[in-house]
Amino acid sequence: MSEEKSPVPADNLKPGETWRIMKNVVVISLAFMVHFTAYSGAANLQSSINAEAGLGTASLAAVYAGLIFSNIFLPVVVIKWLGTKWAISLSFITYMPYIAAQLYPTFYTMIPAGLIVGLGGGPLWCAKCTYLSVVSEAHSKLSNISAEALLVRFLGLFFMIFQMNQVWGNLISSLVLSSGDNAAAVTAVNESMIPVLCGANFLPSADAGEALPTQPPEKIQMISGIYLACMAGAALIVAVGVDTMKRYDSGRSGSGGGLSGMALLAVTLKLMAEPTQLLLVIINIFIGLQQAFFGADFTAAFVSCAVGTGSVGFVMMTYGLADAIGCVLTGYVAKLTGRLPLICGATIAHAVLFTAVLTWRPHPGQEYVLYVIAVLWGVCDSIWIVQINAYYGILFPGREEAAFSNFRLWESVGYIIAYVISPYLRTSAKTYLIFGMMIIGVACYFIVEYQQHIKKRQLENKKKDLCYITNAKGCDNIAFHTIE
Repeated sequence: MSEEKSPVPADNLKPGETWRIMKNVVVISLAFMVHFTAYSGAANLQSSINAEAGLGTASLAAVYAGLIFSNIFLPVVVIKWLGTKWAISLSFITYMPYIAAQLYPTFYTMIPAGLIVGLGGGPLWCAKCTYLSVVSEAHSKLSNISAEALLVRFLGLFFMIFQMNQVWGNLISSLVLSSGDNAAAVTAVNESMIPVLCGANFLPSADAGEALPTQPPEKIQMISGIYLACMAGAALIVAVGVDTMKRYDSGRSGSGGGLSGMALLAVTLKLMAEPTQLLLVIINIFIGLQQAFFGADFTAAFVSCAVGTGSVGFVMMTYGLADAIGCVLTGYVAKLTGRLPLICGATIAHAVLFTAVLTWRPHPGQEYVLYVIAVLWGVCDSIWIVQINAYYGILFPGREEAAFSNFRLWESVGYIIAYVISPYLRTSAKTYLIFGMMIIGVACYFIVEYQQHIKKRQLENKKKDLCYITNAKGCDNIAFHTIE
């Protein structure tokens, strides 16, 4: 099912085509928002509605296990065969069995469905990036704006719309679970036992049965039906509303012209052995760990246990909004302060949050504390994600594909670790583990920063030495200003 429409040479595209390109970007962004409204809403509930025997978190671990394999081996093959438009549309469909499995949640339905989600995730995100990259080049030829600047704009627009999925997905789940006379939407724990059982002392494998009541089947059916409709709608939006990439792809070698799965694996493994990359492994794993911890362990131990499953969506909605706003604001702040102050600020703030998780005992009437923690956690996460991602692009110029593959790989490892250990360790033990990973990871990150600082000084000294041995006219030559 490759894209058969004949390409329109970029030189023959009409000026009005820029609006059509913008329309395609907006439609893809809206489709992703609608689709992940369903998936993120369902994923955030797993540790609460499928807590028995750790089924929910095990299914999420399966998602990221499949995603690791998918990111390495599938994108090039799938996009070459289907084309970017249909790779996006059909990859949306691979998420639907996971939502359907919520109607009959067992290890035999949820784990395979989670793996299928992971397998579809690699081609989905790669196809989106490829499409935006191609249309930014086509737009550039019409508008005389650099393709790089346009790609940044398109990605900014995409993520601005996409991040709203956390709002709508969690709002849907909380409104449905809280509607009517649903006793399971509020905690089943006696008020006097909340400080004892919930929070840092919570152990999912032992306490979930008492603290997390089973939701009525009709509520799960309603949520699953809404989410399935969202996913089907997203696939239809792309199929009907997006032009094929062939329209703008003239003169390119195509998706298959890049690295194959095995070639990307080889380059990724080679980069993985470099000292700089090895020093960043721990902080990458920490990023995945802390995200999974908040979405699974914090929501189960503090929100569902102390307040009720009906409030999980509202807390996660607050977290998602803070994360989205933080991604925008920290980009501007970084221009003024640089990267290091932001990383230091996130480290201190997260240390305070971990201390709060370990020492604060939830009590009835203190729900506002959960929202304060959600806001601060979301801002911290936005700093980690944006700044470490950007640092990879600076550290490994010309090898971005392998560098970001490494980033995704180790971040996924963090997710898998968090979801696998979630049912079997108390919240306090998991917090100490993540706290320790952050300290080690940030220490290694500072080593990399110091090494890069030394290299920069050596380059500057080399530049000065060249100036000393040449005349003033030679120092003014542009060559001496571009020695990198």
